[in-house]
Amino acid sequence: MKNWQKVTYPLILIVIGALGAGAMILSRKQPETRIPEPPVPLVRVMPVALEDLRFNVKSQGTVKPRTETTLVTEVAGRVLEVHPAFVAGGFFEEGDLLLSVDPHNYRQALIQARSAVAQTELRLAQEQAEAEVAREEWKDLGGGEASPLTLRVPQVAEAEAALASARAAVVRAERDLERTKIRAPYDGRLREKSVDRGQYVTPGTPLAKIYSVDFAEIRLPLPDADLAFVDLPLVFRDAASRKPGPEVILRAEFAGRSFEWRGRLVRTEGEIDPRSRMVHAVARVEDPYGRGEDPERPPLASGMYVEAEIEGRPVEGVAVIPRTALRNGSQVLIVDENDQLQFRDVEVLRTSDDRAVIGSGLKDGDRVCLSTLSAVTSGMRVRIFGEETEPDSAPDDTRVDG
Repeated sequence: MKNWQKVTYPLILIVIGALGAGAMILSRKQPETRIPEPPVPLVRVMPVALEDLRFNVKSQGTVKPRTETTLVTEVAGRVLEVHPAFVAGGFFEEGDLLLSVDPHNYRQALIQARSAVAQTELRLAQEQAEAEVAREEWKDLGGGEASPLTLRVPQVAEAEAALASARAAVVRAERDLERTKIRAPYDGRLREKSVDRGQYVTPGTPLAKIYSVDFAEIRLPLPDADLAFVDLPLVFRDAASRKPGPEVILRAEFAGRSFEWRGRLVRTEGEIDPRSRMVHAVARVEDPYGRGEDPERPPLASGMYVEAEIEGRPVEGVAVIPRTALRNGSQVLIVDENDQLQFRDVEVLRTSDDRAVIGSGLKDGDRVCLSTLSAVTSGMRVRIFGEETEPDSAPDDTRVDG
């Protein structure tokens, strides 16, 4: 084969191949361009069901007696005897003799006072008799009008005043003798005692601290945000009658168990706390030391710390949703009939750690979105959890709250 043929044939083959390849490239169809659709988030929803609620308000406080008294003696003497219940924690009834002071000196004083009354009565009788004689003698003389001194009027008046003073001394001596016996002013319990048998006391000496057991009271602070939900027993100056306050349930831990007592709000205190701006309501429990239906329940003793739940006002037609469903404090996301997200303004009446009570803005059947989405726009389509055949196919940028 000649040399030019060796060179020409390969070049011809290369040209033919290049032309064929170019023809194929020019004749192929352009690929179809598709814009990828964004993934549709999978969300969890809660149907709204309006209901009637009663907003109970919680507070706490310490149990205190309604009445507390420091007993002091009004006489001097040695303590002769004490009541068996005259010990810290002892119970007593109204009129019980708690302790007695030596009455000897006061009995003698009463005898002397009565003797002085007898003497002044005799003196008054003598003055009255002499005055009668003076009037008769003056009539016999017929000398005109007599002076009061002649008729012994001042002498009789002085004797009458002396008798009144003597009788007052008897009353004072009787009362001093009565005060040697210290009696309980009400049904109560002794908090602490300061004297005992054999001790000498003088007027004003503290004897003991006692408190009543007919009622127990608990001072409950209420913040301003909770006042709208409680019918406080407010008292006005011109109020003719008082409405009974709401019921209160008191709970306390004792010996590892929780116990309950029932009481009622009876009043509010006379001023608002200037520092905390709280109103203090007072709950009352009757017969706190009485045995209730539960024989193991302890007395509602003074000083016990209790949690209180106050019966609130009823509210009609509200919706209760998880607090996490709130957006921007006063909005929720609604999934409409087209499975699209819509923002809805709502009125939040009250919130707690895990729920929010909506007063207006929602109606029965509304679907509230509970899921947290990375980005939300009004009108965005979503899929409803539970209506999907493969709920685990939610995209990575969507978190479903349980």
